[in-house]
Amino acid sequence: MNSEKVRHPIPPVYDKNSRILILGSFPSVKSREAGFFYGHPRNRFWQVLATVLEQPLPLSIEEKKAFLLRNHIAVWDVIKECRIKGSADASIEEAEINDLNRILDHADIRQIFVNGRTAEKYYLRYSERIYERKAICLPSTSPANAAWNLERLADEWKCIREYL
Repeated sequence: MNSEKVRHPIPPVYDKNSRILILGSFPSVKSREAGFFYGHPRNRFWQVLATVLEQPLPLSIEEKKAFLLRNHIAVWDVIKECRIKGSADASIEEAEINDLNRILDHADIRQIFVNGRTAEKYYLRYSERIYERKAICLPSTSPANAAWNLERLADEWKCIREYL
């Protein structure tokens, strides 16, 4: 499969009450098809947040947006556009980054978190020096991170509560 140049199709979710920003790397094919973040049925992002925040699992896009905003969570991705083969983070080339000021100028973001090592790599390479903010790397909720079960992920992700 050849890499193709893909532009990020999903707008960020945030409002003026958002206190934490969770950044992924770039949406998977399934997320791009679904038109929303973490759309792959085996990605554990929504299960982890629901577990950590002790709330019911949001199912529809509308429920997911409401869940994030109700809990003061902003979500977006580090990369705005790149060449990528399918959903393979390792294949990302020619990455252009999103302008995080779109969120940072309008919300009182207390902490930035990155979902996995790829998001961390691109945040450190491009974004950290621009925004002068450290990001905390959390283990990826991707199904590719099979070494981490839901319980272990939720235990690591609990640290987000301190900033909400």
